[in-house]
Amino acid sequence: MRLLRTLLLPLVALAGFAVARSSTGDSVLVLMDPSLNRDNFSVFFGDLENQGYKLTFRSPKATEPQIIKDDVAQFAHVIIFAPDTKSYASDITPQSLVALLNQNTSLLLALSSKQTPLTSLAAEFSLILPPPGTPLISHFPQRDTPATVIPVEPPRSNVVLSQNLPPVWFSGIPQALGLNPMLVPLLKAPPQSFASDADSDSGADALVEAAEKGGEGLWAGSQLSLVTGFQSLNNGRITWVGGVDMFTDEFFNKEVAEGKPSGNRQFARDVTAWTFQESNVLRIDNVEHHRVNETLPREKYTINDRVTYSAYISKYDPELDLWEPYSGIQDMQLEFTMLDPHIRTALSPVPGEPGKYSVTFRVPDRHGVFKFVVDYKRKGLTYLKSTTVVPVVPPRHDEYPRFLSAAWPYYVGAFSTSVAFVVFVALWLGGEEREPKKNKGAKAE
Repeated sequence: MRLLRTLLLPLVALAGFAVARSSTGDSVLVLMDPSLNRDNFSVFFGDLENQGYKLTFRSPKATEPQIIKDDVAQFAHVIIFAPDTKSYASDITPQSLVALLNQNTSLLLALSSKQTPLTSLAAEFSLILPPPGTPLISHFPQRDTPATVIPVEPPRSNVVLSQNLPPVWFSGIPQALGLNPMLVPLLKAPPQSFASDADSDSGADALVEAAEKGGEGLWAGSQLSLVTGFQSLNNGRITWVGGVDMFTDEFFNKEVAEGKPSGNRQFARDVTAWTFQESNVLRIDNVEHHRVNETLPREKYTINDRVTYSAYISKYDPELDLWEPYSGIQDMQLEFTMLDPHIRTALSPVPGEPGKYSVTFRVPDRHGVFKFVVDYKRKGLTYLKSTTVVPVVPPRHDEYPRFLSAAWPYYVGAFSTSVAFVVFVALWLGGEEREPKKNKGAKAE
C-alpha cells in the first residue's frame, strides 16, 4: 500500500497543476475599466492563468456574462479593476456583491480616489475612506518617484504574506479601519505618510495641529491600512486594495533599490492566494466523543462521567489540490456549555496522530442539555465552528454506589439506633419477674 501511494503521489502532484488551485473553483470574472490597458497587467493575469485559473473579462457596464443568474453565482472569484467607473451594469450593485460573498464567492476590489459605487460598499465592511481626491503621500525615503508612489515595507509577521518580502510599491488611497473583528489588515501605511489633496507640504502645519489635538480628520500614520482583507462568518473572503497600480507590470518590475526588485509580484500572489481561498484554508472533518475506556458515542452522559472529545482538522494543499491532516494549531479550546460554559479547556494536538486534537474531562455535576463547542477564530485563517448537543442526566437508581462516603454519619446513626432498640427490648423481655407485694391491712380469705 505504501509503495502504491509512493508511485501515485507524483502523478497527483502533476495533476494538481492542471486543476484549480483554489479550494472553491477556478473560474474568475475580471471587471476591467476600459480606460485600463490589459497589457499593463499581463504578468498578474498571466500568473493566474499559469496557476490554472480560467479568466473571463468584461467591462463594468456590459451585461454579459452575468455575475449572478437565478440567484446563483456564476463564478468562483471576481476581480474588479474599475477605478474610473462611476456606474455599473444592473447586476453589479453593492447588494449583489454582498450576495456573492454570502455564496462564498471571493472578491478582489481595487479602490480609487474618486467617488464610485465601491466607496459606499466599503463602509458596510467597516472601512472608512478619506475624502475624494486625497491619495496617500509620503516624502520619505528620498527617491526619484512622485510623492504618491510610495515604497511600503510589508509586515514581518503575517500569516497571509510570505516571509522576508521586499518592499512593495503603492499608489492609491488608505483606509481607516473600524472595530469589526473580521477585518484582516495585510499592508499598513508607513508612519510618515498621510492623505492629502496635494503632493506638496502646504498643509503640513494643519496636519501637525490635527495630530496635537487628536482630531477626527487626521489621515496619517501606520494606523491606516492600504490592503485590507475581510472574512465573513461563512468564510467568504474579500480584499480591498487602495490602488490598482499595485498589480501593474510597471510596479512588478520597478526596483526599490539598485539591483533589488520590488515585492509586488509575490505580494500580489500572496494576496490573491488568500482571497481565492488557496492558503490558510482549514476545515473540521469529524468530531468524536465517548466515555473513557469506550469507543462509541453515547446518546446521553451521566454527571461526573469521564469523557474524551476529539476533533479531526485538515488543511488545503493548493499544490496537490488535496486536504491533508493539520496539527499546527496550538491555541484551540473546547467548551462544554449549557447557556454559559461550564468547562473551557485546551483542545491540543495528539502527538503521533496528524490532524487529531483531543481532551479528556469530567462532566460537571449538573444535569441538562449541554453542547460540545469548538469556535476557533483567528485573523487570516478559516473560522472553525462545530457544535454537538448531548444531554447530561443524573444516575439511574441502580447506578448509585451501594454506600456513599458522605452518608456514613447517617449510616452510623441508623445502625446505633437499631442496636440500642434491640438491646432495650432484650433487657425488657429478659428481666427478673417479681411477685407483687400484699398490703398489710388486707384480710385473709
